[in-house]
Amino acid sequence: MGHQELSGDTSREAAVSAHGRRAAFAPERVSAEVGHVSDAISRRTLLGAALLAPLGAVAQEAGALARIRARGSLIVAVYQDLPPFSVGGEGIDVDLARALAKALGLELSLMPFAAGENMDDDLRNMVWRGHYLGYGPADVLLHVPVDAPLMRSNPRVSIFAPYWRERLVMARDIKRVSKGETAADFAGQKIAVAGQSLAGWLLIGADSGAWREQLITTWKDGAAAARALQEGKVAAAAGQASEIESLLGGDARFAIEPLPVPRMRDGWAIGCAVKKESSDLAQAVQGAMNALAGNGELARIFAKAKLTWRAP
Repeated sequence: MGHQELSGDTSREAAVSAHGRRAAFAPERVSAEVGHVSDAISRRTLLGAALLAPLGAVAQEAGALARIRARGSLIVAVYQDLPPFSVGGEGIDVDLARALAKALGLELSLMPFAAGENMDDDLRNMVWRGHYLGYGPADVLLHVPVDAPLMRSNPRVSIFAPYWRERLVMARDIKRVSKGETAADFAGQKIAVAGQSLAGWLLIGADSGAWREQLITTWKDGAAAARALQEGKVAAAAGQASEIESLLGGDARFAIEPLPVPRMRDGWAIGCAVKKESSDLAQAVQGAMNALAGNGELARIFAKAKLTWRAP
């Protein structure tokens, strides 16, 4: 499981659109023809900071894993409200953090945090500098898009070890909607989707706006949209596969299919991030992730959330 790049013109908003702030990779517009999402990650020049960094910083970081072992615990940052990955101190990312710490022979020190305005903020606050309120950085940040442009715009971090491939889906009540290929198939029915999410942006702009009248976009996230479908409030719900499948997977009342728009079919990979200089830690975490994939532990962690794990 090495570095992976996302295909084609995959939006860098995608991998964090479920975080609740919905602005981490916020697109500026959605093209009516194909739902194209523009990249709105603000780019900040880090050259000045790099020039001011102590010349011995790289040497000091060379023993990152040794210092962590001396401390006895691995500090792992996870998003506070990201169903089903981290909610109330439980979820896939929390279980993964425990498994990584155990594989490295360490105790876990979990660092839940509220997402910043964009992914650059999260990498700065949780990986290489620390938050201005005085907490962080962690040793490892989970749920990071394994995305080449994001890597290039954040030279002070290493992004690696993809452990999940997220994608966009739509679930429909098969009694109310017999097929879900076009907007016409949902005529007279309502679709729940978080307005400030990638699925929402794509549906709003798809097919020259053909979906707009059917959308209810007041939901917080895809999990809330899925619950609305589960409760019969709408005929369909759209969001990330992890959100939708963790609630509706295995329920014969619903069909879960790829979002019927021409973007994001292949999804995007999510992985880990550490300081660029902490190469020994990155190697250890990558090795631990490989072992968890090989021994079936990753599959078991995802199965707890009713998700089927496949190598990303």
